Amino acid sequence: MSLKLGVPSKGRLMEQTFEWFGARGVGLRRTGASREYAGRVEGVDGVDLVLLSASEIPRELATGRIHLGVTGSDLVREHLGDWAQEVAELAPMGFGHADLIVAVPKTWVDVETLDDLDAVAAAFRARHGFRLRIATKYHRLVRDYLRAHGVADYQLVDSQGATEGTVKNLTAEAIADITSSGETLAANHLKILRDAPVHRSQATLFASRGAVWDEAGGALAALAARLGLSLPDLV
Repeated sequence: MSLKLGVPSKGRLMEQTFEWFGARGVGLRRTGASREYAGRVEGVDGVDLVLLSASEIPRELATGRIHLGVTGSDLVREHLGDWAQEVAELAPMGFGHADLIVAVPKTWVDVETLDDLDAVAAAFRARHGFRLRIATKYHRLVRDYLRAHGVADYQLVDSQGATEGTVKNLTAEAIADITSSGETLAANHLKILRDAPVHRSQATLFASRGAVWDEAGGALAALAARLGLSLPDLV
């Protein structure tokens, strides 16, 4: 059985993944038509390239349908409840950097920290009769983060679209979202709280702990040697 390597199927993240492997002597090539998700690996025998969306890769790793996968560390931590037991982090790749942050309206001049947010949330509930809404795609990470910092009296509302616009559209009072430059936040009159981010994300190479490694072990060893990686115990 071949070792299956899952990588993002499009965009800058795919291009940078190809560049990262190529710089280490492993060629990743997309084959077929532009809309066909097919590819090949050159430089190491016994490795199949699987092109997937970045958000699909954590699930495919957890189920063992792919052996290795490149995706954002934020996606693995959000989608896999006990991620360290389901996957092993092999290598941070140095690109795809983004911070998962909490942001509030710039007009909230007295809110700069999570302690301030907690106080505002309590006052908001007393005044309006419902909890302050924080729009996000990252429910698990944000809930754990706010709990650890003692923030209460809030509710998370799901946002799968333009999260930064939810405050302007009056569907949330604050947001928690990924940002790399902060420009979109500023354009929507939002400011980031001064506390440390919820998570500092980057593209990372992960290995599945649930995959069948018996027949793929040789290819993994050869690939790891080419990439200069040390391997953890995966079983």
